[in-house]
Amino acid sequence: MTACAIELSAAGADDGAPEAGCSITADGAYAARLAWKDGSWFPERWTLDGPEPYAVPLPGNQPEEPGTEVQPLGDGRVLIRRLVAGRHVFSLLYPTGPGTGELPLGAVECADASTRLRLLPPAPGGVYAYALAIGPRSTAVWLVAGGAFGPELLAELPGRCSGGVWLDGTGRLLALDREAGGHTKAIVVDLGRGGEVSPLLQIAADSDDRLLLADPDSGLLLIASDAPSPGQERLGWGVLGSTLPVRFPESLRMPDCVVRPFAIQPGQVLTPERCAVALRVDGPLGSWVAVWRPAERQVCHLPAPVGWLAGAGRWTGDGVLLLPYATEEVRCGLVRVAVPAGEVRPRVASPRALTAPPVSPAAPDAARAPGSPAGSVVPVSAVSGGPTVPGGLTAPGGLTVPGGLTVPDWPAAPADAVAPEVSAAVPETVESEPLRPVAPRPVPLQQAPLGRLVTK
Repeated sequence: MTACAIELSAAGADDGAPEAGCSITADGAYAARLAWKDGSWFPERWTLDGPEPYAVPLPGNQPEEPGTEVQPLGDGRVLIRRLVAGRHVFSLLYPTGPGTGELPLGAVECADASTRLRLLPPAPGGVYAYALAIGPRSTAVWLVAGGAFGPELLAELPGRCSGGVWLDGTGRLLALDREAGGHTKAIVVDLGRGGEVSPLLQIAADSDDRLLLADPDSGLLLIASDAPSPGQERLGWGVLGSTLPVRFPESLRMPDCVVRPFAIQPGQVLTPERCAVALRVDGPLGSWVAVWRPAERQVCHLPAPVGWLAGAGRWTGDGVLLLPYATEEVRCGLVRVAVPAGEVRPRVASPRALTAPPVSPAAPDAARAPGSPAGSVVPVSAVSGGPTVPGGLTAPGGLTVPGGLTVPDWPAAPADAVAPEVSAAVPETVESEPLRPVAPRPVPLQQAPLGRLVTK
């Protein structure tokens, strides 16, 4: 799609946003994806917490369909969802010597043929896995792994929901984006209270406000809303439990690009403005990675490694971005890029075994088979232009991407401000606030400060 500013759609097939190339556990120990080899798809588990990443193929008795979903659990097993004769069948896969073991968990059958079921992002702890069944008038939250008796219906919510973001470190508070009354608003579903619902985002009465990403440590929230520019979604940020308004930085407005956050630096307790945020940028020139911090008014752009599993990655607590990639030569690779606060040039901090393949005109594109799921393996051609940094990546500054076109250095915005279209009663954006502990339960975020109570 083409956007005048930033256009975002909620994650997954239910709303048209690009899917990530792989799924990573909340602690970053394991990843899983559908891999393509010799004309067929098969599940593959990656181990990421060792000195070198490595992959374990988990093929079944027959090739998988492109729409099959996989998700790693904290113990290294891989959850798989297959659509078989209209039923969503769940199993756990694990390596057994040369073969693959499979533990059936049960199935979910949707009464309405138009209902779409998909896995929610990996839950904190890695013990449980959840799925969202999105119907025309209601949405169901299912526990599909970790329960005592197979798939279990946890909550049924009125309205059509999308998204899915975990707000706490225990896997109890789930944020969803619910369509109601012609608008989309983010809500919180408390799975520990039988699916009790509370509002989360209420920026304006007639705005569409969705939650894209959250960090439980700092409380940082990444938000998409058209409140500051009616008809055009903008990327903004707020803090869970804060009484300050949501801010919409001008530095995150990139013409003709779709920008989506995919990772927030953890461990920054009480300092959300210092969290590094990794962004996937999709534009007419290709796809690349950007890094932004709320405390800064600039974005660092860096090229994606060849074969990047687009939209996938995570931060370490000390601010190193880990980007998984796969090529014909390297089936399981991890690039480490450090972008210190206040700098606009990336630093590749990869040991020899973890660096990306050299980026050169001779580097082959990552193969992608016809009919492959969105984001499985994104072809990234040679990147050149601008000063080269160690590891074969190229720093921003006349960044050349496939097609021979150049991505300019986006100028730093002069200020973070809410657009004037918002009501004049909105208080001015302030630069900082006294730091408070993150609230144990979320409060609605609005343009005007709110009380500390949850609105039922």
